[in-house]
Amino acid sequence: MGASIRNVLVGTFTLRFSTGLTGGLLAFYLGNLPQHGGVEVTAVTFSLLYAAFYATELIASPFFGLLSDRLGHHRVMEWGPIFGAVAVVITGLTANLYLLGGTRILEGAATAASVPSILGFLALSTTRDEGLRGRVSARFELATIAGIGAGTLAATLLYQYMGTAAFFLNAVIYVGSYLIYKFGVQAPDKPAGPHNSPDYGWRRYLRLIKTSHVWLLAPTWIAVNAALGVYAGQGLFNLVREKNPLFSDQLLAGGLAPLEIFFGMLAAGAVFFGGLIYWGNRFKNMRRTTIIFYGILGGAVLVVGGIVFNHSGGIEPLLRSPFIILAGAGLFVLAGATPAALGLLADMSEAYPDDRGAVMGLYSVFLGFGQILGSFVGGVAAEKAAIDGLLAATLVLMGIAVLPLYFLRRFEHRFGSGGDPAPA
Repeated sequence: MGASIRNVLVGTFTLRFSTGLTGGLLAFYLGNLPQHGGVEVTAVTFSLLYAAFYATELIASPFFGLLSDRLGHHRVMEWGPIFGAVAVVITGLTANLYLLGGTRILEGAATAASVPSILGFLALSTTRDEGLRGRVSARFELATIAGIGAGTLAATLLYQYMGTAAFFLNAVIYVGSYLIYKFGVQAPDKPAGPHNSPDYGWRRYLRLIKTSHVWLLAPTWIAVNAALGVYAGQGLFNLVREKNPLFSDQLLAGGLAPLEIFFGMLAAGAVFFGGLIYWGNRFKNMRRTTIIFYGILGGAVLVVGGIVFNHSGGIEPLLRSPFIILAGAGLFVLAGATPAALGLLADMSEAYPDDRGAVMGLYSVFLGFGQILGSFVGGVAAEKAAIDGLLAATLVLMGIAVLPLYFLRRFEHRFGSGGDPAPA
C-alpha cells in the first residue's frame, strides 16, 4: 500500500472525525441554544437540521464527482476540509437557526466534495489488484466509521470543558485534513481524457448511469444502509430514554447507564472493525456478491440474537452470554457487506476510467438515501415497539436487500472487464 493511499485513508479518518465532532457538538449546542441567545429547538427542527446534512451530500455528490473527473481527484478532495472549516467557524459564532441550517448544508457539501474524489482516487490506485482493493475498501470503511465514532465521543468531553470554543478547535482539525491531502498525496491535478469536450457534463453523466449496471447495486446497498441507518439517533435514544411501561418486557428498552452503553459500543465496534478487516482480505478468493449475501445473513443472525437478548430479563446475566455471542457473530459477518459493496462499485468504475469520480460519487447517493430512509423507518418502528421495532425493521430491510442480489450476481463477472459500454 503506497504512501499516498495511506495518507488518503488517514485524511479520511481526520475528516470524518471532524464530521462526528461537529454532529456531537451541535447536539449539545442546539439543546442549550437559548443559553447562547437562540430560540428553543424542537425535535422537528433538530430532525430537519440533521436531514439537511445527508440531503446535501446526496444531491451534491454527483456534481462534485463530475468536477473531480474534470479537475482531478487530488484537487477536489482538498475542497471538503475547507468547506468544513468554514462551516464550524460560522457555527461557533452564531445562534441563528437559519445560519445554522446553512452550516449543515455547507458541512454536507464538505462530505460531498471529499468522498467521490477520495473514492475515485482509491479506485484508480487499486486497479488490477484485487487484494489491495479489498484491503483499501475495508480500511476506508474503517476510517469512516472509526472517525465519526471517535469524533462523536470526543464531543461529549470537549463541549463540557470548552463549550463553543470546541467548534474552533474542530476548524484546526479540518485544516489538518487539508494539509494531509495537499502535501501527503501524490497525484496529477489535471487528468487526461474527454473532460474538456463540450459534451462532457450532466448529459454524459446521465448516459453513464443509464448504460451501466450500477443500478443493480443500488437497491441492495440502499437497503443495507437503511438497515444500519435505523439505529442512527434512534438506537442510542431508545437505550437511554426513560423506560416505558408498555415495553417493560424489553431489557434494552430504556434506562441503560452511560457506562453500560460505552462498553457495549466499544465491544460492538471492536467486533465490527474486526469483521471489516477480515472480509476486506477475502476479495481475492470470494465474489463480492457472496460476501454481501453472507453479510445480509449475518444481519439476520444479529437480529435474532438481539431479540432473544432483549427478552432475557428473567435470566441470570451469565446465561445471556450465548445470545451476545450469537449477535456478535452476526455483526462480524454483517461488517463484510459494506466494503464488498464499495469494492463492487470500484469494479464497475473500471469500465469508465475517465469517469471514476462520477461513478464513485454514487456511494454518497446510496448512503444518503439509505440513512434518510432508515432514520424515518427507525423512528416509526421505535414508536411502535421500541427496540423490538428497530430489530424487526432491520430484518425487513435485510430481506429487501437480498432480493435484487440474484440479478446483480448474474452480471458481476462483467464489472471491471469493460463489459459496460462507456458513454460516448
